[in-house]
Amino acid sequence: MIFNKDTAEKTAEFLLQINAIKLNPRNPFTWASGWKSPIYCDNRLILSFPAVRNYVRDEFSKNIEKQFGKPDVIAGVATGAIGIGMLVAESLGLPFVYVRPEPKKHGRQNQVEGFLQKGQNVVVVEDLISTGSSSLLAVEALREAGANVKGMAAIFTYGFEIAEENFKKAHIDLYTLSNYQNLLNLAVAKRYITEEEEQTLREWNMSPSTWTIEV
Repeated sequence: MIFNKDTAEKTAEFLLQINAIKLNPRNPFTWASGWKSPIYCDNRLILSFPAVRNYVRDEFSKNIEKQFGKPDVIAGVATGAIGIGMLVAESLGLPFVYVRPEPKKHGRQNQVEGFLQKGQNVVVVEDLISTGSSSLLAVEALREAGANVKGMAAIFTYGFEIAEENFKKAHIDLYTLSNYQNLLNLAVAKRYITEEEEQTLREWNMSPSTWTIEV
């Protein structure tokens, strides 16, 4: 679920402008999972553009407090959401922790890095949601550490049904600054893509694991 439509449209426009989101229906990308995809999203680029970075920080800060109430701690999911998560925590005047994909192999073997007390209310910041699996591993680690996870806020989601199911099973509310639907609407309106390419992108989104481009 998006925080609101205006934010969703503006965020999508920024992501396209800085090439954080690339759309290439005719020459698909290959994801780490092996899926073929006409879209690639790298929200880490946001940190290199101050105006966009500040916009994302401010929208997160405002909407997190409105939707979840002011938490005790902001948690970023490593590595993509560490930077923006820190900016949000700073803006809200809150402590920050980040969550590794798995515990360290040495030292204290932490998975949650930073100071976190049992019972503290935490909102998780994420950069991108695909299936939601890696994001929800972070939620699980925080819960095991004794945190009360109020929800997750992400920059962008592909809107896959599997992600919705995974978040529902984990009993986690997910809100995003923008999503796939708003991105496509804007991309057509601003002529980043044609209506024919839009149809290809919609077909991929319905079945991303089996989608192939027609030759």
